[in-house]
Amino acid sequence: MLEHPDASTADYIDSYEDVSTFSLGDEREQRLLDAQTECTFMWTTAEGDPVGVIMNYVVHEGRFWITCTRRRKRVAAVAARPRVAIAVSSRGTGIGVSQAITYKGNAVIRDDSDTKAWFYAALAARVRPESAERQQAFANHLDTPGRVIIEIVPTKRIGFDAEEMFRGSPAGPSRTEV
Repeated sequence: MLEHPDASTADYIDSYEDVSTFSLGDEREQRLLDAQTECTFMWTTAEGDPVGVIMNYVVHEGRFWITCTRRRKRVAAVAARPRVAIAVSSRGTGIGVSQAITYKGNAVIRDDSDTKAWFYAALAARVRPESAERQQAFANHLDTPGRVIIEIVPTKRIGFDAEEMFRGSPAGPSRTEV
């Protein structure tokens, strides 16, 4: 192993063939989910092709919640094949070195008024934190007859923390990136 000039007594792994040991801890996972407002939502087409789009999300009671209109092809696809995935990256959050987490899960399409009531307010607070007035305007914008909410119930978690991977490594980020 090489030793980084600034390395502490901790050794680092100089082969990144298996990065599963660099998992994202619970506290850092929560920090990432709180800081990021966008995820990549993924599903499959009838032909079996994978598809993904960037969407805003809310985490509520250990589940992910996203929204779109019923006319989007993803709604019919998810209804037919509810196995989906969500990926969240730390890029753009300012929380430091690259962190990412992917959740596999099962999707449920919801269009009931109780879910819409809490979800629209929660999503608006996440994406329009600057004022209550803007939050209300955003929630009103979402409240259309054809809108659905997709609930993703995670069944598997795959986390990655580059800070752990590069700990003590000469290939790690500069001090200004951390």
